[in-house]
Amino acid sequence: MLECLLEQGVKAVFGYPGGAVLPIYDALYRYSDKIDHYLVSHEQGAAHMADGYARTTGKVGVCLATSGPGATNLVTGIATAYMDSVPMVAITGNVALPLLGKDSFQEIDITGVTMPITKHNFIVKDVEHLADVIRNAFYIAAQGRPGPVLVDIPRDITLATTEYHYKPPQQITPEILHLTAQTLETAAELLNSSQKPFIYAGGGIISANATAELITFAELLDAPCCTSAMGVGGFPYSHPHHVGTIGMHGTATSNTLATDCDCLIAVGARFSDRVTSNISRFAPNAKILHIDIDAAEINKNVQTHHHIVGDVKAALARLNRLITPKKATDWLNFAKQLKAKFPTNFITTETTLKPQYIIERLSELTANVAITVTEVGQHQMWACRYMHIEKPRTFITSGGLGTMGFGLGAAIGAAVGNPGVPVFNIAGDGCFRMNNIELATAVEYNLPVITVIFNNHVLGMVRQWQSLFFEKRYSHTDLRTKTTDFVKLAEAYNATAYNITQPEEVDTVILEAMSLKKPVVINCEIDVDDKVFPMVPPGAGLDQYVLDLVE
Repeated sequence: MLECLLEQGVKAVFGYPGGAVLPIYDALYRYSDKIDHYLVSHEQGAAHMADGYARTTGKVGVCLATSGPGATNLVTGIATAYMDSVPMVAITGNVALPLLGKDSFQEIDITGVTMPITKHNFIVKDVEHLADVIRNAFYIAAQGRPGPVLVDIPRDITLATTEYHYKPPQQITPEILHLTAQTLETAAELLNSSQKPFIYAGGGIISANATAELITFAELLDAPCCTSAMGVGGFPYSHPHHVGTIGMHGTATSNTLATDCDCLIAVGARFSDRVTSNISRFAPNAKILHIDIDAAEINKNVQTHHHIVGDVKAALARLNRLITPKKATDWLNFAKQLKAKFPTNFITTETTLKPQYIIERLSELTANVAITVTEVGQHQMWACRYMHIEKPRTFITSGGLGTMGFGLGAAIGAAVGNPGVPVFNIAGDGCFRMNNIELATAVEYNLPVITVIFNNHVLGMVRQWQSLFFEKRYSHTDLRTKTTDFVKLAEAYNATAYNITQPEEVDTVILEAMSLKKPVVINCEIDVDDKVFPMVPPGAGLDQYVLDLVE
């Protein structure tokens, strides 16, 4: 198994030992000079670390757990990777073959459990098949639309012997079968005839390494370009055609342009409900062109006028040769006017500490030398809006599953995959309560992970919904009666910690934290009533966004 991992270029494995994987861990002991194993505090953290490693490096992440509860603890992390199309191989141990199906100690049918949340999974019942299963797992995880694959290995298989023969990794090739001349020419006709084209780019742009092709595409069409949360970084923030994120908490500019455009081009995106909101009001004046590698996404949520199935990098490169360069002056001027009316940078004269200000300063001070990871909630949406992300794979977030507890583990994986690069984990106090045990992992391996907690002492996003839609009945979202001192907690893990309460403290603390090149926790005390706006209420159209809370 380990020789096959080396074949695939694996340098890091995140895991936790147990009885069913003791033979594998014994082999890891002997391979410690070739493969780095990172001992986590909880198996869910191992899955998130493999995920963060994969998203920021473009390589397949690997996690390892024992049978039973070890395997089930991976499930949330596997589902997170599945929803966000992240290449991962999860390896689990299981009881010996004669004990399968007999409710044996720490037995679970993990292939059955994970069938809906993996691209494929395997249980190895013959040691002669083990090598090819491992090789196939890596190929499946990375080929086409990426995703997680699980390999379950009964304990007696790990004790068996067989001959190992080296095989080079199977090449990952762009899927271009359906990129026919007719399909591309029809798409080009649609694009060339449009007067108000608008681009909606998703995480597929980053997976396909297609940022350069997307920039050329936008400039040829003279089209404004928005992104999903997963697509942040796939189109440079500073590019004049960039208009921010789209959807429930997207910018007013993006949501207005989506409503007014005559041609909406979705590239590597899947029309999530958080993007479209009320589908009957989504892009009502537009012909929709959908470019995606996964045929199952075409016409699943939104009916298209034309679609292209295939690798988005290859598709954009070929389309760019067929586009007649435009000068959509009036349309682009309209976009610029909206950006001026609804600026994406945060401007305030307040003297209190605001989360948007913290993120603006963080973005400025890191100047694109850091990787930003987020947890899930208000802080996530503020980060999507106010972090000025210029490059792909430098901003990662749990988009599809929305996994609280994702951030710290993913940040550790990012730090392992990008040695020496500072990694910021933007967290809420509710999320941090779920995963702070992985501080022990960050400290153990002295990784430069800086967690910035936006501490409003409530479950902020849920409470925001209660404010807007449940007449301020704050049912079980107030954490102030059991407040945790996160500075003391971080120090208990032997991490460095700071507490920020005033705006003038922000720059000094962030710069000092970066200079330490070690795990740091920064607790930022923000107001309980800070909200994320704009917001599209449930059931409303993108053009029916709310700019502020009306008391």
